[in-house]
Amino acid sequence: MSANSQFTFAPATGVGSLPGGDAREAARTATGSFEDFPFLPELPARGPGADMIGRTAGMLVELFARVEPSGWRLGDRPGRDTKRARSWLGEDLDALEEFTQGYEGQLKVQAVGPWTLAAALELRNGESSLSDAGACRDLAGSLAEGLREHLAEVRRRIPGAQLVLQLDEPSLVAVLRGHVKTASGYRTHRAVDRQVVESALRDVVGVHADGPVVVHSCAPDVPFALLRRAGADAVSFDFSLLTERDDDAIGEAVEGGTRLFAGVVPGTDAALSDPAGSVMGVRTLWRRLGLHPGLLAEAVTVTPACGLAGASPEYARRALAHCVQAARSLADNPE
Repeated sequence: MSANSQFTFAPATGVGSLPGGDAREAARTATGSFEDFPFLPELPARGPGADMIGRTAGMLVELFARVEPSGWRLGDRPGRDTKRARSWLGEDLDALEEFTQGYEGQLKVQAVGPWTLAAALELRNGESSLSDAGACRDLAGSLAEGLREHLAEVRRRIPGAQLVLQLDEPSLVAVLRGHVKTASGYRTHRAVDRQVVESALRDVVGVHADGPVVVHSCAPDVPFALLRRAGADAVSFDFSLLTERDDDAIGEAVEGGTRLFAGVVPGTDAALSDPAGSVMGVRTLWRRLGLHPGLLAEAVTVTPACGLAGASPEYARRALAHCVQAARSLADNPE
């Protein structure tokens, strides 16, 4: 059972990214859509440094990264790209602070987790950090330190908020299975031992000891049991990618007090069904697992399937509002 399973979560929130490049407009959307669970928006459309890897690279302590044609690469000192990433994060925090004056409640901030970061950040030789166990350890340590500072900064700006930390790990399954390609593209890096993966995640999750941590992975075969052992209080995933193979792990997670952030609303422009229809699959899963319907609202937070950076601004606003309505439907009619 998670150390923090006493935490309860609000019924709906966003994943993280939004379309466009206007920090104030994004903060207005994130806070206006979710009165009791807003999030710090990410706006990757602004370019390198606003993307998820660049943004998190800008948080690292005593490690610096710069943009190369092949992607983000570790370097010796903070350059233009690190400064840009930090500047945009500051701008986003300014905007969020403006729209959360006096706010008391849950507030979610997102960063890339240690394994997706290791898969994406290149060493000086152009190879992924994943190729070097020492580099992976250094990255996880630097990330933990950077997240401590980031969380302290958000606390200082929005003192009434109960912070929820989300670690984005879209590459986690590829790391565990040895599917991350080498620089040449002809081979893949060896699978990382599950205990090593779990240990690094536990260390990074541990930086937020006084608040809940969500791990988000919008890939198939999310390792629910591993994430629970690493201390995650909630697992965020694309509900459409679940198969019946996941049933046992999900049943155990719910019974162990782990919250499910169920991504049921498409992340790119699509026709939205009625809110009750969007959570029909969640109700079906509950029946299949033989779980008590009364647990549904306690155990599930409704979200989009993934970030909304690729959506139109108008659809992004509708999708977030739809999450709130679908969560209400789940609470009102759990059966």
